[in-house]
Amino acid sequence: MVSLMIILFLIGYACIALEHNLKINKAATALLLSSLLWTIYIFYAQGGYLINVEEYIEHCKFAGKDVVDNVLHYVVDVQIIEHVGDVAEIIFFLLGAMTVVELIDVHGGFSIITNKITTKNKKKLLWTLSIVTFIMSAILDNLTTTIVMVMLLRKLIAKQKERWLFACAIILAANSGGAFSPIGDVTTIMLWVKGNVTTQALIPNLILPSLVSSLFPIFLISFSLKGDLEEVVEEQHSSSHHTLKAAEIVTPFEQKFIFYLGVGCLVFVPIFKSITHLPPFLGILLGLGALWIYTEMMYGNKKNIPESSKARISVVLGRIDFTTILFFLGILMAVAALQCAGILHDLSILLDEKLHNIYLINILIGILSSIVDNVPLVAGAMGMYEVAPAGCAEAMLPYMQDGTFWLFLTYCAGVGGSILIIGSAAGVVVMGLEKVDFVWYLKHVSLYALIGYLTGAGFFILQELFLVPMLH
Repeated sequence: MVSLMIILFLIGYACIALEHNLKINKAATALLLSSLLWTIYIFYAQGGYLINVEEYIEHCKFAGKDVVDNVLHYVVDVQIIEHVGDVAEIIFFLLGAMTVVELIDVHGGFSIITNKITTKNKKKLLWTLSIVTFIMSAILDNLTTTIVMVMLLRKLIAKQKERWLFACAIILAANSGGAFSPIGDVTTIMLWVKGNVTTQALIPNLILPSLVSSLFPIFLISFSLKGDLEEVVEEQHSSSHHTLKAAEIVTPFEQKFIFYLGVGCLVFVPIFKSITHLPPFLGILLGLGALWIYTEMMYGNKKNIPESSKARISVVLGRIDFTTILFFLGILMAVAALQCAGILHDLSILLDEKLHNIYLINILIGILSSIVDNVPLVAGAMGMYEVAPAGCAEAMLPYMQDGTFWLFLTYCAGVGGSILIIGSAAGVVVMGLEKVDFVWYLKHVSLYALIGYLTGAGFFILQELFLVPMLH
């Protein structure tokens, strides 16, 4: 049965990676995969193959009854419920954050930033866009930031082929900027919500490696740019991204207030978690509730405006990408089934025996994340290695909360996806919006991205081996 679970997972993984070729949404594959794996696992467990026997005995409430009944209770009422709870924390956080960002977007809040970028010099524009993207992706997330910046590119650069290089630079900056922030990338959110890393360790330890991984390839790309941009014709200023009229009916004050309140809600979440020690999704829901009340009051005062033009939360929710939410649900529950069956534990032992180096393991995960989705890769790594408790043996120190393994995994999974355009959500978005060709990216950007990734990784390793011990 274990072999069947592994084969099914690999087939499902391949279908997810080849989503565009197969024309099958990866969310559908992930949901089907997770259901099949848990179905196989429950029959596997009834055969007496439970990995965590001590936990099974502790949670068993039907002592004296049939063993099969006890196993069914343990799998259904303990293991599945625990994993659903863990996954729900991530999903509720993503749902809240996506709604806040979408609310800012439909009210034109991001124009507060983008309207200030007016330079026509190609090199200056490249650096300006990269720095703004790096900062925005840390505060918002790399996916949303990429969409906003690509839409800005259409206002600044008329020729599509000329936009490609700038759009690819945005991918690099967005993925690097999201890697050092607890809310900047989906994989970072996963590790932060589960408690593998904390804000206090994440930002100071990863900001410099992330900055290096972004600025070094941007520096190399800048040599291929010369001169100024041509004027953009008026038609280029229209954006199909903003389909609602909300940005036209709110006052400048209301637009700014929504922007600053929304961004403040996102920035407040790590502070909320540090103060209360409650899960981050409660912090984002608190912020969403405040925004919701403000927008309801704001639209309540606009009596003469048609209801169809108002971007209330109920309307904004219709713009959320729920297929992405369902994908996370499916793939994380699929990985949970592998974890319960002990497959991920065995894989961790194999990696330790063959590589026996946490840096090599994470660098490999980062490179793999450029080929396949980094969400299941990180979920798999979290299933393979548990967070070591305080006072553990010296060999387990890298696996403690904020240990070297988890911090480096955060960097590698976030930045490694830039090596290929299909390796990150930011890259896939640019492919869709600007029709950037896979082979073109491979020829013109992948080498720069790989150099940046390895340079940042090297900086992190040197930082951990020499700088951190000196500070302590």
